[in-house]
Order: sequence, then C-alpha cells, then structure tokens
Amino acid sequence: MTSGSAIVVSDLSRRFGDTVAVRGVSFTVEEGALFGIVGADGAGKTTMLRMLAGVLRPSGGDAMIYGVSVARDPEGVKTDTAYMSQRFGLYTDLTVSENIAFYADLYRVPREVRRERLDRVYAFSGLGPFQSRLAGDLSGGMKQKLSLSCALIHQPRLLLLDEPTFGVDPISRRDLWLIIHEMVADGTTVVTSTAYLDEAERCDRVLLLHKGRVLGLDAPRVLQDGLEGRVFEVSGGSVAMLTSVLESSPGVASVARYGDTLRVTHQSPEALPTLRQVIESSTHADEPTPLLRQVDPSLEDVFVDRLTREAHSEGDGRDGEEVIARA
Repeated sequence: MTSGSAIVVSDLSRRFGDTVAVRGVSFTVEEGALFGIVGADGAGKTTMLRMLAGVLRPSGGDAMIYGVSVARDPEGVKTDTAYMSQRFGLYTDLTVSENIAFYADLYRVPREVRRERLDRVYAFSGLGPFQSRLAGDLSGGMKQKLSLSCALIHQPRLLLLDEPTFGVDPISRRDLWLIIHEMVADGTTVVTSTAYLDEAERCDRVLLLHKGRVLGLDAPRVLQDGLEGRVFEVSGGSVAMLTSVLESSPGVASVARYGDTLRVTHQSPEALPTLRQVIESSTHADEPTPLLRQVDPSLEDVFVDRLTREAHSEGDGRDGEEVIARA
C-alpha cells in the first residue's frame, strides 16, 4: 500500500426531505487500499458512494478525493474516479466490445494505448471470447464483469463499486474478487459496498453502517478482536426454544440464527459453563443435548452484536432483528 490518503471524509451527511440517509460520517481511505462499506439495505451505502463519486451533493460536511472537494467541485472529482453502480447501466443492444469501446471514447483513452488496455481488460475479465455477444444476452456475473471492464478502461486511481457481487453466481463472485484484488495490487484504490460480511473480511479496513450512522470503523481483525465477551455456537435441539431461552439469559448480548445453528455472544469470557447449564436445564431428558462450543468471532458476529446493541439502545428490538435478517 502506498502512503497518503486518497479519500478524507469529514462529517458527511445527506438528507432526502425529512429522511437522513447519511449522518455525519467521517473516515479516511489510504491510497492503494481496499476499503469496505458494510450494511444492510437502507444503511446508506449507495448514497455514500454516490456522494464520493460526485454525482450526489452532500447536505453537510465534505469529502476530499485526491484533494478535490465533492461539495465544491463534484465534476473535478470524476477525473480520477470510476463509479460502478449496482444496477446494470450499460447498453444492452450493443456488444461487449462496442460497450467497452464507447466508454474508451467517453473517457478519451488515447488511441495509441487503447489496444493494450483492451487486451488487458479482456484478459482479466475473461470476456475475450464474448466480444461479439450483445450485453443484454450476458449472464448476471458477466454483466458485472463488463461493467467493471468499462469502469477500468481509463485506469482510474479510485474505483467505487456499489455491491458488485450482488445477485451473481458463486463462480462469478469469486472471479470479480480476483479482479478487484488485482486492481488493488496494481495500486488502484478501491471502495466497495457490500451486505456480505465474508466479503468485507477481505478489505483492509471496513466501515460498519446502519441507518446512516457508523457502528464501527477499523481493520476487520481489529474489530473481531475487540468484540466484547465471547462467541459460542449452538447446534441441535429446538432452535426457536433455545433462542428464547438464551436471549433471556443474563450476560447474553446477542443471539443470531443461521439455519439450524445459533451464534451466541456472551459478555463474560468464562461463560461456557453457564451457557451449558442453561441449555441442559431447558432440554427434556428424552432429547439429545444440543452441542455447544466456543468459536472465534467473525466480522458478522461483530456486526450483529453492534446492531443488536443499537436496536436495544433505540428501544426497538424488532427493528434490529429485521435488519439483522436482511444483513
């Protein structure tokens, strides 16, 4: 990673009428870093990226993109920036090669370097064999790769990606991340939004966002190591009954369900015997005792824990559960 800040965000806010989408957010992104903005639908991720891209003016605060203000000079921000929106925005009636050529013209890519850049884009995207295919006939994953290729044709210093892997198949998701990591390795600064916590763990630093507010900001490992208490996994038994019992147990900060498994965050580092006793006492004698084990916290555990605490502080646990389910 090179030294120096590519992005400096200071008390950035955005309102839409009476709705506050982003509330006084501040952070920095170092040049050459991979930075993640994490949150569920409605957290403010897209609004944040659109402000950084210079396509949406802030209601308050500012962000400097390589020293250029998004509030005072939004057009100047676009010189070194490429923004890839979540919705496929290319021309479905043009071929793959025609779409890329159009964006090369739009960004005024010099003719003498265009062939080299096209070859490189086709190589890392895997779109070379599909140059003559209409964009509208591509799969979801290939459309995302095409969008990314068009965004990269002018070799931007900063790449802003709005949930680039949303709705794509697992193989395309993996391929897209390989492309992103290659861009970062070449020195491109990348800011990506995602609702997938496993993806966020790939980032150098992450911003946990909820209802436009910051829930956390640091390297994923630092956030995981800083989780209060311990995380336990419970499998087997009645999930609904165990959820109710554990949520009402003293010291339990959060309980999240993942299929037939529960992830339980407890405030005490010595909670294993206590949780085992709670589970055993709530299990009928003729039923097998659910398995309980301590596990390392994931970034998702951190997000769920902070989200639950936020919901409780707002006095609306149901709202917190809804957001957790969508995250």
